[in-house]
Amino acid sequence: MKIGGAHTILRAVTNSLQIKSLVRGAWCVVSSIALAACPHKSETLTPEPTAPLPTAGIAAQKVAVLPLTLVAAEDSLHWEALLGERRVVLAKSDSIIGTLLQTRAPEVSWVLPDELRRVARRAPGIAPAPDQMGSAILFHATKEDPEMVPDPLRSELRTLAALVGGGRYALVPAGLTFRRTGGRADGRSESQHPTARPPGRPSATAELTVVLADVRTGRVGFRTVARGEGDDPWTALSRAVKTLTPGLP
Repeated sequence: MKIGGAHTILRAVTNSLQIKSLVRGAWCVVSSIALAACPHKSETLTPEPTAPLPTAGIAAQKVAVLPLTLVAAEDSLHWEALLGERRVVLAKSDSIIGTLLQTRAPEVSWVLPDELRRVARRAPGIAPAPDQMGSAILFHATKEDPEMVPDPLRSELRTLAALVGGGRYALVPAGLTFRRTGGRADGRSESQHPTARPPGRPSATAELTVVLADVRTGRVGFRTVARGEGDDPWTALSRAVKTLTPGLP
């Protein structure tokens, strides 16, 4: 860790017979004092706050909501039993995201993943399969042009949106990750809580990367990471999605 602070200068030892061990001891003492005096910079970067969905700009419009395809959790959470069945996890995540969007932002006509799948099945060979569109590529902004959706995803979004009624925008949950947090889900540290956490129930932060894309131009108009804490994946995810529509309980 890089520590900024005072520069310590030792005076030259004029006695050529000075014992080397004393010199080394002096260095240790001075270094310890310098480390104690200097403020330590935090190694943890403060994440950017979650930006609210721009629902005013997409109100009364059809917006396709792609299914989630990427879910990952830190090994230290030991959530293998909870997140082991990939299809079940993705389906439950889609259900939570879709339900909260419809409940908390009803001014938008959300077209949820199940409807996208039905539309794709009715147009085989034309419509792309929503679960195989490679939407996770938007989890990180592309270096070439971070404001554009890369092909073939761009053309697939345009085709799918046209088949569901010509909506101009698509909401892409590009990836969901769970990271272990040091405190409890209620924001207090373990030492501040009178009862110990049950074994195997660590608190985690769900981080849901969300992208809103214009399917006609392929331009990314909105990107944010929604975060929420919980003692289980679904509580954490629900709290994360709720941060996209602040001002509601």
